[in-house]
Amino acid sequence: MLYVRREAVFSPAFPYNDGPGARWPGRRLPPLYRQYHEYERRLPQHHWDAPSHESEPKYFWIAGHGRASGWGNVMQEILLNAYLTYKTGRAYVFHNYTWNDDGSDYSDYNGKPIPSRVPLSALIRGPIVGGPWPAEEHAPLAVSEEYWHHVCGDRKRVIPREEVHEHLPSWYASAVTNGWVEKLATVDDQCVEAGAEGGQLYNWVTFGDKDSMTELWADFARSPVLTHFAYSPLVELAFDNNREVFSPTSVLEPPLSSIPFTSSPSTSAAQRYTELPGLLVLHLRRGDYEAHCEHLAKWSSSYLAYNALPGLPDRFDPPPGGSWGDNTPENFAIYRRHCYPTVAQIVARVEEVARTDAARGLENVYIMTNGAVPWVEELKEALAGTGRWKSVASSRDLVLNWEQKYVAQAVDSLVGQRAQVFIGNGWSSLTGNIVVMRMANGFRADSTRFW
Repeated sequence: MLYVRREAVFSPAFPYNDGPGARWPGRRLPPLYRQYHEYERRLPQHHWDAPSHESEPKYFWIAGHGRASGWGNVMQEILLNAYLTYKTGRAYVFHNYTWNDDGSDYSDYNGKPIPSRVPLSALIRGPIVGGPWPAEEHAPLAVSEEYWHHVCGDRKRVIPREEVHEHLPSWYASAVTNGWVEKLATVDDQCVEAGAEGGQLYNWVTFGDKDSMTELWADFARSPVLTHFAYSPLVELAFDNNREVFSPTSVLEPPLSSIPFTSSPSTSAAQRYTELPGLLVLHLRRGDYEAHCEHLAKWSSSYLAYNALPGLPDRFDPPPGGSWGDNTPENFAIYRRHCYPTVAQIVARVEEVARTDAARGLENVYIMTNGAVPWVEELKEALAGTGRWKSVASSRDLVLNWEQKYVAQAVDSLVGQRAQVFIGNGWSSLTGNIVVMRMANGFRADSTRFW
């Protein structure tokens, strides 16, 4: 069983970066999550000392997975990579959430130290990260990248990405999935690697096309990759500890982390992550996202594929009048309203959504944001000033221990996933992962909106 610290941790386990030559003088170094790495090493399907591994399942390792990206970008790819591997009948090889794979423990992000690698089990659990599949499934258990290298070593077969992709009819997720499933059906080798050269199997072109998920969605939504997806004990504990911040309760409810996560009978995501009545969650990107929104406007970009799933009420068709790499002032303003809205525009959109049938009974607002504290406080004051809300809180109000601090995006994702109504950013992958989970878990489609 994975041990999770229930209190804020102040110990030599998280030292300060002091002394001669210190890269981040005076700053406390982030956690390295060693107990999670060790948990992954001890998964029962990892037979480290076996004299032979030939009787073990067939594996598929996707070496060109995303790195040095935000959690939303990495997570959207992990979901599809795991689904693809599930469709091939092979064991998925999971990897760390990796910022830097040069062997260093820490990396620099805007002048601050962050972990170079976070074990996936610190963020999520379930079949993707080596947990059991539902009883009715007979798919092999996922293994870690470390175990894959131990088992496969120099006896792996590498299939270059282009060997498959040069024959695909499109970059749509269905075409990529079918192409690799068909290719691997012709391969009998136990250890198969999708070569790193060429990068991700599902790349920014796939995720950036609004029509990319249309054909695949129904089967993807039914797959146990989504129906039995779960967050880690660390993330669920942060959710419990902050429940009264983002969704104050009126009756006693058992903490989420106290509810057993079982495989027989299996616990589905829809059963575990039920709606939080009365909660409206807003996802608002700030900071350098302003420049990104300008870039999206220049290229007349549509919503991401995960944010254009069938049934969603809010669609975005790029307005006419733009040219290749440029746009009109009127169109830039349209993109800013949807991608980087002002406080006044946010309040107006919230009022509009609050009048819909799906929003009946809303009373609390939680703001998922990376915005600076003064801006967040301005927005909270503006929302509270409408007189509609009992409470208004934000990501900045959460109390997280040192390990939870570096998985905070997953904490926010869990809150957004369970909201009665969610308003997100159509160009955000973090929003997209929340949308996928809400739709797969049966939340009414008109409860998921965009700016």
